[in-house]
Amino acid sequence: MKLLRLTHLAVLIGFLPALTGCGHPSGVMQPVALAAGTTTTQVDMLVATTRQPSGDPRTLFNGERSPKPFMTDVAVSIPPKREPGTVQWPQRLPPNPATDFAVTRVKQIDTIPEGRAWFRQHIEGGHALVFIHGFNNKYEDSVFRLAQIVHDSGMQATPILFTWPSRAQLTGYEYDKESTNYSRTALEQSLRVLAADPDVKDITILAHSMGTWLAMESLRQMGIRDGHVNAKIHNVILASPDIDIQVFAKQFVEMGEPAPKFTIFVSQDDRALAASSFITGNVSRLGAIDPSKEPYRSRLEKAGITAIDLTKVKTEDSLHHGKFAESPEIVQLIGQRLMTGQTLTDSNVSLGQGVAAVVGGTARTVGAVAGAAVAAPLTIVEQPTGKPQPTGTQVEEDLESDRKPTPLSR
Repeated sequence: MKLLRLTHLAVLIGFLPALTGCGHPSGVMQPVALAAGTTTTQVDMLVATTRQPSGDPRTLFNGERSPKPFMTDVAVSIPPKREPGTVQWPQRLPPNPATDFAVTRVKQIDTIPEGRAWFRQHIEGGHALVFIHGFNNKYEDSVFRLAQIVHDSGMQATPILFTWPSRAQLTGYEYDKESTNYSRTALEQSLRVLAADPDVKDITILAHSMGTWLAMESLRQMGIRDGHVNAKIHNVILASPDIDIQVFAKQFVEMGEPAPKFTIFVSQDDRALAASSFITGNVSRLGAIDPSKEPYRSRLEKAGITAIDLTKVKTEDSLHHGKFAESPEIVQLIGQRLMTGQTLTDSNVSLGQGVAAVVGGTARTVGAVAGAAVAAPLTIVEQPTGKPQPTGTQVEEDLESDRKPTPLSR
């Protein structure tokens, strides 16, 4: 039965290259030297991981789990001529920095003081961005994607990547999901160490796809331990969140108050989330919601959660799963507005700044919600299956429930 389900999943999405990053050489982490006179842009990042070291400098880490977390200083060179929203993978190795993304520095960091020293050397106004990748990513995939996001967004923040053990295989969905659970305490501890650094003023978490589950679980753990999420964590951005709707509502409530500002990027044409819904028993995913439907609109508006509908935004991604990073307008707004704590729906945002693209053609609603959070309604992306789906009342009860655990019996 499990094999049948996975076979059906492979047929359902049918375009493996869009998920796996096939079509480019593997093993690009070996640093290359920049030739004299080469004009490129460099992105420096600190990478924390629960992956197992590969023993190969070309890959650094594989998809297996390590009980010990590791930190690495990585620099990525970005070529001068490229389309925003794209990663220029080399067609052959070694990469050519004039035309390709290329790693130019790799240095292991062994202690927390060394990590703090790195942050002081790369400080950007005290702002930190923590990026958490999604399903089916190699170490190098997440490194290059974060470099692209930082460069194209123009954000003024110090980039930190948390990469968890993904086997980067379509049939590894269950393994990857369990790897996020395996990594949630390590991410929580990483966030605590970052927040304890006096040079860090605020933290934004940007998580994608299955990585949103890891982010929510770690924040929930932090909230349960302390009663609330650390005050330095100002923003949480969930892009194409691969989370059961009702589970998200519980996670959100149980992280306590005050909660960070939440922004969710959704798209009803997300094929990867449709496949995830199928493999998880036809349960609707948070990232496939429709921001025009009630009762979820008003309920999540009350919770202070902003949802941005990207359904009509067009990118080259055939799965429609990476629009947040591949649309130049969206990634720039992440860097220029969300990273500074601003909303995308206030009166200071003009259509010339890309809001029409952000709200997927519903720019006429911007004035009506000026200064308020746009709600995140929750609807079904797949065809009806006859299986019961969570109702608006159920989600409302979860969002407004008492944060104390409810006993199974009285």
